[in-house]
Amino acid sequence: MSAIEVDELTKHFVGGVRALEGVTFSVEEGEVFGYLGRNGAGKSTTVRILTTLLRATSGTARVLGHDVATEPAAVRKVFGAALQEAALDELMTGREHLEMAARLAGLGKPASAERAAELLESFGLKAAADRIAAGYSGGMRRRLDVAMAMVRRPEVLFLDEPTTGLDPQGRRAVWELIRDLRDAGSTVFLTTQYLAEADELSGRVAVVHDGRIAAIGTSQELKDRLGTTTVRVRVAPADEARVREAVAPDVVAPAEDGWLEVTVAGGEAAVPAVVGRIVGAGAAVDGLSIRPPSLEDVFVGLTGTQIETSAGGVDVGNVTAVRRSVGLPSGHGR
Repeated sequence: MSAIEVDELTKHFVGGVRALEGVTFSVEEGEVFGYLGRNGAGKSTTVRILTTLLRATSGTARVLGHDVATEPAAVRKVFGAALQEAALDELMTGREHLEMAARLAGLGKPASAERAAELLESFGLKAAADRIAAGYSGGMRRRLDVAMAMVRRPEVLFLDEPTTGLDPQGRRAVWELIRDLRDAGSTVFLTTQYLAEADELSGRVAVVHDGRIAAIGTSQELKDRLGTTTVRVRVAPADEARVREAVAPDVVAPAEDGWLEVTVAGGEAAVPAVVGRIVGAGAAVDGLSIRPPSLEDVFVGLTGTQIETSAGGVDVGNVTAVRRSVGLPSGHGR
């Protein structure tokens, strides 16, 4: 049985706003499923339907076999959720929030205090544990909200952009706890607009755009199928025409200092053949670097828009492997 099953889910709001149009996907038990898209793509609407806070216009959705429309009470027993709006009492301390959440989850008083202390430490809130929430910064409030959702180690956890507004320490803490939950067998439905986050944590990623699923697959599957690899080669000016002819119809663009950039459709597996054609054409290659496909390439290709990204770089190990496969020296590319 899938942990989450969604079939032809549609949500139309008053005024003709179409938030979701025929969304279909399933999430396996124990999977971290990334739901990637820009603001307004339909991510939060999907989460609100799955957590029984909003009724769909049509279609069906189940969480651990329970229909969200007809069995909402059963659904609420099996999930935890941290939504975009933090539900905090301004006059309660961080410790009190977590202890209350633990007691509501069925833990006794000593166990509740212990679990609260664990989460305060993990989320970097120990020093502020006994301050009221009204004095918390935006990032601290977000950390506390996510910590409350994780109190009972739920079977299914919905995290709606959980690291928005967090500093690097807080973001790393959330990532580590998501991994721990996954390793313990929990299912995590993670909405995000951060490409690096989806890439780092998700077993599979669904790219959602304008209320529709544009693509679903593992990060690597999407990169190989929809991304592009950029191969930078440095050759003498006299060899540039040979390079263009050898790699056609791949796109070639000039870069600085005698470098050419060749855009190769698909994944890195296509790169050795391209470099081999360049060498086979008689071009003397004295520099080589590779930028493998990224989720940014996939997202832009699917939606025509950009999204939050992380800094990328050349994978030197892949460069070395390609050099060896086509008989070039194994020195680093630029």
